[in-house]
Order: sequence, then C-alpha cells, then structure tokens
Amino acid sequence: MIWKLSLTGIKSRLKDYTVLFSGLVVASMIFYMFLTLAINPGFMSHDVNAPGQYLSFIFGFGIVLLAIITFVYLVYANSFLLRMRQHDYGMFMMLGAKSSRIGLLIFCETLLTGMLAAILGIVIGFGLTAIVSKVLIASLGLKITHFQIVLPSAIIWTLIFFIAIFFLAALRNVHKLVRSKVIDLLHESQKPIKLSRKNGLRVFEAILGIVLLAVGYYVMGLPAIAIIPIALVTIVAGTYFTFDSLFTLIINFLLKRKNFAYRGIRMFTLGQLKFRIRDYTRILSVISLLFALALGAITVGLNFNSLKDQAVKSTYYDATIVENSPAVQKNVDKLDIKTRSTYHYVETKKDVYFDRSEFEKTPLKDIQFKQKGNNFPTYKPIAFKISELTKKNSYANSVLGMQANTGNKAIKLVSSDQLKKIQGQKKFITFITVKNFVKDYPTLTKLEKVQMASNPAMAQALSQTKPFSYQMVLGYTSGFEFMGFFLGIAFLTMLASTLMFKVLSGAASDKMRYEMLYKIGTRRKILKQSIRHEIGVLFLLPGVLGVIDVLFGLRLFTALLPHPYMGFWVPFLIFIVLYFIYYAVTVKLYENLVLKNNKHK
Repeated sequence: MIWKLSLTGIKSRLKDYTVLFSGLVVASMIFYMFLTLAINPGFMSHDVNAPGQYLSFIFGFGIVLLAIITFVYLVYANSFLLRMRQHDYGMFMMLGAKSSRIGLLIFCETLLTGMLAAILGIVIGFGLTAIVSKVLIASLGLKITHFQIVLPSAIIWTLIFFIAIFFLAALRNVHKLVRSKVIDLLHESQKPIKLSRKNGLRVFEAILGIVLLAVGYYVMGLPAIAIIPIALVTIVAGTYFTFDSLFTLIINFLLKRKNFAYRGIRMFTLGQLKFRIRDYTRILSVISLLFALALGAITVGLNFNSLKDQAVKSTYYDATIVENSPAVQKNVDKLDIKTRSTYHYVETKKDVYFDRSEFEKTPLKDIQFKQKGNNFPTYKPIAFKISELTKKNSYANSVLGMQANTGNKAIKLVSSDQLKKIQGQKKFITFITVKNFVKDYPTLTKLEKVQMASNPAMAQALSQTKPFSYQMVLGYTSGFEFMGFFLGIAFLTMLASTLMFKVLSGAASDKMRYEMLYKIGTRRKILKQSIRHEIGVLFLLPGVLGVIDVLFGLRLFTALLPHPYMGFWVPFLIFIVLYFIYYAVTVKLYENLVLKNNKHK
C-alpha cells in the first residue's frame, strides 16, 4: 500500500523528478566518458605515444572535478527532493505507517533513482564517448585500432561511484526523517523566514562582501600561484556576503521608491524576491561559483587551442630526413615542400666532418625567441654563422650536433674535396619546411616514424622533431579543450537544475499567494509577468556575478595561454543561450504549478 502511495506521489511530481533525473543522467554520462578516455588501456599503450600520459592526467583531473561537483549537486538535489516529499511522508505517518517502513521506502526510492540515472547515463555515454573519441582522435591525427567504447572497468567504477553517493544520501534521508516530528514534516514549507532588522550590520556585511570580491579579483591578477587559495577564500566569502546583504539592501531601496514599487504588482514581486534571496543565499552563492567554473572551464578549454600555433612557430624546420628509402620518398612526394636544405657529412670515431660550401650556400636556421616579463615569447627566424657551428658548446654547435646525433664528437667544416678523402661513415641530413604544416602534419609524422623504425640510432634525434613536439602539444591542448567543454556542460546542467529544482520546490507555498492575487482581480498576464521577473532575477544575479568572476579569473591563465581573452564571447554566448533555455523551462513549469487553476483571464 505504501509503495502504491509512493508511486502515486512520484507520478504527481513527475516534472520535478525529471529535472533532478536529467541532471543526474548528464553527470553519469560525462563521468563515464571521462573514465573511458582516461583508462582505455589499448588506446593509451598502442595508439597514443607521447600525448597518452597527458590525456590520462587531463581526463583524470576532470574526473576528480566532476566527482566533487556531482557530490555537491547531489547534496542540494537530495535535500530538495526530501523537502518536496516530506509532506507526503508526514501524511503516511499520520495514517498509521511506521517510521521504519517510511524510512525503508525513502531509502529504496533514493537508491533506485540514483541507480536508474547512472545506468541510463552510462548507456547514453556509449554514444557520447563514440562521438567524442572520434573527434579527439581526428584532432590528434592518430590511426586508432584499440579504442574501446564499451569499457567494463569504466562501467563498474561509474556504478560504484553513483551507488555509493546515493547510498549515503539515502542513509541521510532516513536519519533526517526519523529525527523529524510529524508536524514538522507536514508544515516545513510554511515556516516563516527570519529576517534580520539590523540594517547597520547588513550594510557592513554588504561592504565587506564587495571588499572581499575586490581583493579576490586583484589577487587573481598577481603572478604568484600561491595566492590562488587567497583568491578562492575571498571570492567565496565575498559572494556569500553579497547575496546575503547587498541585494537585500537594493530591494529595500526599491521598495521605498514609491514611483517604482507601486506600479502594477511590483510591491508583491519585490517582496517575493526579498524573502527568496534571504532563503536562497547559500544556493545562489554556490550557483554563482559553479557558473563561473562552468563558463571558465569552457572558455579556457577552447583557448588552449592557441597553444598549437605556438608549437608551430617555435621550431623552424618541419621535418628531418636522414635516409632515401622508398618508404621515405613515398611520404616526401606527398608534401607541399617550401624549402629543402641538405648537408652531407662523414662521421669518424672522433669527429664529424661537414661540407662547408653547403652551409655557405644554405645557412642552417633556427628560431630565436625573446620573452619579457610574463608576456609570451616572440619568435624570429635566424641563420647561424658558419664560425659558430664549430665552436664547442655554442648554441649553433649544439643544434647541429643534436640534429645529426653526433654525441660528444667535435664538428668540423671542410671543403668538398677534403670531405671526399676522409674515411668514415658517409651520411647526410635534410631539413624540410612545408607551406602548410597543419595540413601536412599527418604525413610528416609518418615520415619521421618510418625513419625511426629503420634507423634506431637516430630515433632519439628524430623524436625531438617538430611533428612529435606538435603531437605532444596537440594531445595536451585537445584534452583540455574537450575536458573544459564537457565539464562546463556538466556544471551548467547541475547548477541550472539545482536552481530550477529549488524554485519549483517552493511552488506549493507560492500557489496560495497567486490564487489570492487572482481572486482580487489581478490579470493572468500580470501574474505571468511577475513570475518572469522574479525568476529572472534569481537566474540573473548568480549569472552576472559568475561572468564577472570569469572575466577577472581569466587573468590567472596569462602565464599559460598567450591570449586568454581571445574569442571569449563565443563560449559566453553559447553558455548564456543554454542558461536562458533553463530559465524559460523553469518559468513555464512554475507557471503550470502556481497558475494551473487560474485559466479564465
């Protein structure tokens, strides 16, 4: 009987459960995807060379962040879920149900909700992982044969994580219910909110909040990494104080402006906001911080793409050739070559002899970079002087020795005739530049790999060439791009769902107020307008503060990214559109709950 009543109660609040369930599904879906990308054994050991370790670290870091934010989200969502259902539980207890039976019912409901969300998220995660892995693999320029989309270990760990969290949440719900009185369960939503009347203290708190935010924003612009905890503490505390006092003072100010407050039902709307903001202080603070984290994750993740340009500019030659085999020539023929420089040499037991005339005709080149302060370096091509090539421990000597893999042998320059007379291993090294490195990057990588396989002695020198350095950076940047984007989406889903859930959970108590306004002649259009304004402010305040946090917070990445603010409006616009969609859905659901009996005007 109790189960039947419970299912009826869930059915009557299906929209509210759908909001919670959608957030949980997105969390489990992205959690599984990150796990699959981070711990895919065949993918990391066979298909990914240098970037594999970076990808494991990047997505592992994403898993930790996602686990933390999912835990915070579930704490709030579970609290709202229990508050939404506690009136029903109180009614069951009044009808004679034992608290132990109700406790078991709550336990099973909570655990079952979590398990269903995790399973559905994993199933959807299969498709998401397939799509993301293809895009990620394509961006890395890899040929993949060992990637597993359905990974048993990732499935198991995702289920363990979500079941463990919901098991703890279920125990907490049972504990709270057993300790609560029936009268409290029935009238929890009707308890008045205590408002402080000490305006002086509220003004001080508002000023303190602004000062703490200002300190946090200033600290984030300093070069030292050690100041990040200071910025974190000041911004969190400043955000809380700002919501707790500053916005309440603004509402009080507007209430005293009769020309503004007495138009339409603004007095009612401002009163609703005054009570709501005081009740929502903690959740609005958390949502503002999550909004900043989500938007910052997407913005910074997309900006990591700029590091690829730095990798291309930092090395002059695009490829190094040390043999003329058919396999090498086949790949060279595919390239759109811009310049080609070949240097012949003879290696003896003690020395390495190069043809001086070849360096006179085509000087050896490299990239010189300069860095001033915290600014990113500027790159400039330079040609080495011939005298510098033979000077021991000079930069030019080191570059040529590393490229030719001469070890500790001395480099000497001789004429073409003298080189022919020297007895030793006759070798050559060719440096190539192409017209479009990004376009020819896959072919350049194959070219270097073919030579490494047939020339083990040159493997170390070839592994330092531009294609492999670019692949390293590519794995690093691509991983952060995808982690930032999907972490941002997960954060957005959770914060918007939490705020939506909080607003909808108070609809039952608000319904009576809107019914009274309707009965005294307020038009339905005016009521809808009031709802849009009220909920709009609740969505707008944390959003605006979150955007400000991001705009100042991007300065933290000036030492890591050349242009952290480049193209920031693109992720901002995407994020704001998605956030607005959540706002519109919340308004529609709220209107259906509080105005469903007022459909004649």
